[in-house]
Amino acid sequence: MPVPAPLARALYAPSGLVRAPWRLSLYLAALAAGLYVAGALQPVLYAVARLFTVRPSLEYWTLLLGTALAHWMCLRVVERRPWGAVRLDRAALAPRRLALGAAVGTLAVAVPTALLLGAGALRAVPAVPGNWFAAAAALLGALAPAALWEELLLRGYPFLVLRESVGPLPALLLTSAVFGALHLTNPGASIPTACVVALAGVFLGGVLLATGSLWAAFCAHLAWNWTLAAGFHALVSGIPFVAPDYRVVDAGPDWLTGGPWGPEGGAGSVAGMLAALAFLHLHSNRARRAEHGPAHAASPPTIPPHAS
Repeated sequence: MPVPAPLARALYAPSGLVRAPWRLSLYLAALAAGLYVAGALQPVLYAVARLFTVRPSLEYWTLLLGTALAHWMCLRVVERRPWGAVRLDRAALAPRRLALGAAVGTLAVAVPTALLLGAGALRAVPAVPGNWFAAAAALLGALAPAALWEELLLRGYPFLVLRESVGPLPALLLTSAVFGALHLTNPGASIPTACVVALAGVFLGGVLLATGSLWAAFCAHLAWNWTLAAGFHALVSGIPFVAPDYRVVDAGPDWLTGGPWGPEGGAGSVAGMLAALAFLHLHSNRARRAEHGPAHAASPPTIPPHAS
């Protein structure tokens, strides 16, 4: 039975796709259902989490499983599309893509933080002695599900829907604005820190666009957080973590060092992210020149297509 024309216009865009508000509403409903199921599976999650962390926290494992279930429902069950649509396919796991994500995530925060330490704007102070390697491994297990959940939550299916509806740049800006707003509940959060986190969303979305891999964006996100927490023993988004032997504390103006939010909230990290974005833009241009020739070098970055 054909759909009446007014209803069809309300449901479908001229491209033939279901309009973005309906798809995003479906995603939110699937997310609620996925989180409910994940909550019921917490005993299983606890057993898995213990393999990676000394004192497993189920919060992010639960959120990650629930969000993954929402993606499965929207993408695979409803739309019947491959995981490549959200850049989580096998091609997105190419080592060079993951390495690029991890490298830019590490350097974008490590270089400015080290410079601030050298300039005295940040200062290392003694802390309770402990095993650095054990603490670093525990941090990796704790930070990984949190980073993957945040990437999947905003730069997975929602980014796909917005990219197909309004284009890659508006999708990048919209998801980054939500990313910043979600961090307003963190300790020490403020409007300026939310703006910096929104820029971090642009940076991580830039990794996704430049590499065509959500796994690479996850690697950049995890490398950024782990470098701050395990390498510098500094606050991460206002949250303190286990810091054996030493801690890096604020010793300069908050606008530069991030103050109670940690180094990622200051001008140093902003400079690092802008430099990384410039590098990713140049990297994308070089890749397009190598594949298509100079005529395509000036086009805006898009996610390269993958075979289904």
